Amino acid sequence: MAATGRRHLVKDFNHFITCYLCRGYLIKPTTVTECLHTFCKSCIVQHFEDSNDCPKCGIQVHETNPLEMLRLDNTLEEIIFKLVPGLREKEEQQELEFWRKNQPKENGQAENLMCQRLSLPDVGGDDGDRDAGGDDADGGDEDYHRSDPQIAICLDCLRNTGQTGESTVSDLMKRFIRCSSRVTVGTIKKFLSLKLKLPSSYELDVLCNGEIMGRDHTLEFIYMTRWRLHGENTYPMVLEYRPRIDFG
Repeated sequence: MAATGRRHLVKDFNHFITCYLCRGYLIKPTTVTECLHTFCKSCIVQHFEDSNDCPKCGIQVHETNPLEMLRLDNTLEEIIFKLVPGLREKEEQQELEFWRKNQPKENGQAENLMCQRLSLPDVGGDDGDRDAGGDDADGGDEDYHRSDPQIAICLDCLRNTGQTGESTVSDLMKRFIRCSSRVTVGTIKKFLSLKLKLPSSYELDVLCNGEIMGRDHTLEFIYMTRWRLHGENTYPMVLEYRPRIDFG
């Protein structure tokens, strides 16, 4: 027998998909990691210009820079766009109109830039026939992960005190980096190998609070489950690296 559950209306979900600050649908939903309350990105950024507290629960988000504790929720954004017909198109059109009014039009560059931001065809139409394998093919990857939530980390070299006699790895010239919170430990290892000019056979351990992290762990996962649980830890998150130790 087929289930005949009652049909839900969009208004039934309004409590979950509207912004506490502007009372409209969440646009670019952004979550405060300290309390997990979500607001429109523009609303919460504007709020943090005058306060370091969550506008909904009042918890202090960060002593000096609450913007560091924000994470975009792309999944929730897609759910809202699917629930509310025409919302995506309306927002894209409003954003395009805003840029048309506020950006100087020099040979149509501002308008073309906005179309690229919205993944629309170039209004000039001159580049529409470019081969996907041409020079511009890589240009589309320039924004790869740029819209992801960002996290700052410090990569410290942990001196090897093992008994293997293996020489230690060196310190990075620039220890502080900012990247997508979805970057994995495996990617961090590749980054370190590249910067330190290590041979492909050379393996590293990456640790947080003395615990070896799995190569598939994301930086966001490590921050939420390892770093922030220690109250004395400050921002940015510190990851240590060392030559891999074989305990076998």
